[in-house]
Amino acid sequence: MRKLVLVDGNAIVHRAYHALPPLSKKDGQLTNAVYGFFSMVLKIISDLAPTHLIVCFDRPAPTFRKQLYVGYQATRPKMEDELSSQFKIIHEILEKINVCIFELDGFEADDLIGTISKQAVGDLNFDQVIILTGDRDMLQLVNHKVFILAPITGVTKMILFDEEKVKEKYGLEPHQFVDYKSLVGDSSDNYPGVTGIGPKGAADLIARFHTLEGIYANLGEINPKTAEKLATDAEQAAMAKKLATIELEAPISFKPEEAELSKLDRKVLLSEFENWSFNSLITRFRLDKLTTGEKTQVKKQEVSDDQLNLL
Repeated sequence: MRKLVLVDGNAIVHRAYHALPPLSKKDGQLTNAVYGFFSMVLKIISDLAPTHLIVCFDRPAPTFRKQLYVGYQATRPKMEDELSSQFKIIHEILEKINVCIFELDGFEADDLIGTISKQAVGDLNFDQVIILTGDRDMLQLVNHKVFILAPITGVTKMILFDEEKVKEKYGLEPHQFVDYKSLVGDSSDNYPGVTGIGPKGAADLIARFHTLEGIYANLGEINPKTAEKLATDAEQAAMAKKLATIELEAPISFKPEEAELSKLDRKVLLSEFENWSFNSLITRFRLDKLTTGEKTQVKKQEVSDDQLNLL
């Protein structure tokens, strides 16, 4: 069974940095994001036994979305030096241990993950793709072979989103998530949807008309006040859909042999853990042989509504 894990590097590093208390070496270099990132990756390898592993990162260059909408992500604060220095450390360790990395100017990690997942379950005929991310936009990629694994508490508790779980949480099919974002917008990425339409109203409209285009084709069947809001912000909604849609045809090519987890250099990884004094990871690493490809398919996890609402 061929199973690919795609790690959303930026989302997971940010998650680790903010979820864990400050950890540092004697020289003052913070390491909490480094520790948390590798803690999550080791857990995935141990629990799911993938055959292939790829980590995707954003690049600092502006993406095509910034060209579409100048305000895209404009309100995000500049990355702290304490975090950016840990990105560099993580990147260097991944290179040393032979983990496959993808990053490309003009595209976000989301787009690279979307493109690779499409290639993997398409012509490359992988059995499963599991995407490790905390970014809800990725839910649009879920299908019968593609799953989202999202941290919900700390760096060890996670929830698996399959098609059923997406519908349970949002009342939407995964592919409808872009239509949902078109109506509600995204405050994190700083783009508006339709003013005055919130999550419930958006979900109700999509349930009736299925797509953004279906909604606008049937304005006459919608409550006049809501229809007026939709008509007023039609251009805004169309732009939001473009911004929310993950690119599945980024100019990259995934070669499975370059991402085989068997190429991971365990000796070097252990040496890095020792260098950074990650004693608990050293213990876990030695107890777990990190065998690949021998476990069963991913199963849906049972979580409470409170835990689900944390995402």
